Amino acid sequence: MADFRKESESLLYEGRVISVAEGHFVAPGGERVEREIVHHPGAVSVVPLLDDQSVVLIRQYRAALDRVILEIPAGKRDVAGESAEMTANRELAEEVGLHARRLTKLAEFFNSAGFSDEHSTVFLGTDLEVVPSDLQGVEEQHMTIEHVQLTATREMIERGEITDAKTIIGLLLALDQRGS
Repeated sequence: MADFRKESESLLYEGRVISVAEGHFVAPGGERVEREIVHHPGAVSVVPLLDDQSVVLIRQYRAALDRVILEIPAGKRDVAGESAEMTANRELAEEVGLHARRLTKLAEFFNSAGFSDEHSTVFLGTDLEVVPSDLQGVEEQHMTIEHVQLTATREMIERGEITDAKTIIGLLLALDQRGS
């Protein structure tokens, strides 16, 4: 495949979490193209697996969708110098009051490579201990925590009860790893 070449990028918007830029590129045939690019600091998520083989999920309002969805604990990589594992445990503690003594990386992926550079890492969290929670935003203060048997999550995905991409990826990989 011939190479595309990035010439420049112009900042269009800078917010608290994301920025939007217009990238200027040269295609292999010499055509000049512009693409809008959303820059994001990245994210982590955790499938917290309890000893009874249930997973801890959160039901949380998501403003972009204007609805409540069921998902695994997750958060932004917005602390400089913090490893993905540290961020995962920080978010796990903040949202559901747990700390994973063992984090196993399940996957790394780009959430929506067509327009965003957001890079995510999903972990399986095991050997969990209870710690104080520290709910950060108004959405987190109104979310609910649910325990669901890991083996039941495949059907929940198939029925459309779980529609969040990171959650689907994490749960299916956790099921695969556990041979379920």
